[in-house]
Amino acid sequence: MAAAPGLPNLASLTLLAAQTDFSEPGELGLFIDESQLAFLGDVTRGKGYLTGEQMAGSFQFLHSRDLVWTRRMREYLMGEREQQNDLMAWNADTTRMPARMHHEYLTSLYLQNALATSTYEVQGHTVSLTNLRMPVFMVGTQRDHVSPWPSVYKLHHLCHAEITFVLTSGGHNAGIISEPGHPKCSYQIATRPLNGTWTGYMQWAAQTPSQEGSWWTAWQQWLANHSGPQVAARPVPAKAVLCDAPGEYVMQL
Repeated sequence: MAAAPGLPNLASLTLLAAQTDFSEPGELGLFIDESQLAFLGDVTRGKGYLTGEQMAGSFQFLHSRDLVWTRRMREYLMGEREQQNDLMAWNADTTRMPARMHHEYLTSLYLQNALATSTYEVQGHTVSLTNLRMPVFMVGTQRDHVSPWPSVYKLHHLCHAEITFVLTSGGHNAGIISEPGHPKCSYQIATRPLNGTWTGYMQWAAQTPSQEGSWWTAWQQWLANHSGPQVAARPVPAKAVLCDAPGEYVMQL
């Protein structure tokens, strides 16, 4: 964005369980190699996308003990039907991923680690994380099987920006969807100033105190400190309203 003329500068950046260095990607790295990418290319060739069911299957086998085998044992051996909670229902609402996006993501980031090595290109411009200058709010989750938090934390040595890092309880989904009032939530939070010194992730975790509650409140305060004045919402014309929230489509089978 800095290289593109006419675009405004970002005031801040928030990253949620987002890896930037894929040299240690965790369990998902076991599934990503040249032969697997060739297979996925064959799967998506013609239709142009990876189905939501296929994507969900990949993540289930990353966390197979809880998401596959325990569920099957309860259903088929114990005769207990699973009762979905709100997070499980939301997670089941899958989305297709465009084949090109999926291929470039796995090839450029997982296999080549291009973003961390400043070789990833967007519209002819090389992206370098060292160019990040805005304050960053970054969240990692303790039991993340998709984006291990030590890998997420590595942004600290890829740029000199001010980084407020949060390590929250929970996994890749539940740790992020952790609203205030949710029981048994806790988090650690600390800010490295602009051009601050490097602290390893183990040392960071050992020296940063834990706080009870949802990290959302800390994020809200951080956003308020890095935002301009509030702007009144524009009224919605009556003719633009189709139906009451959450919409009719969620009731359809």
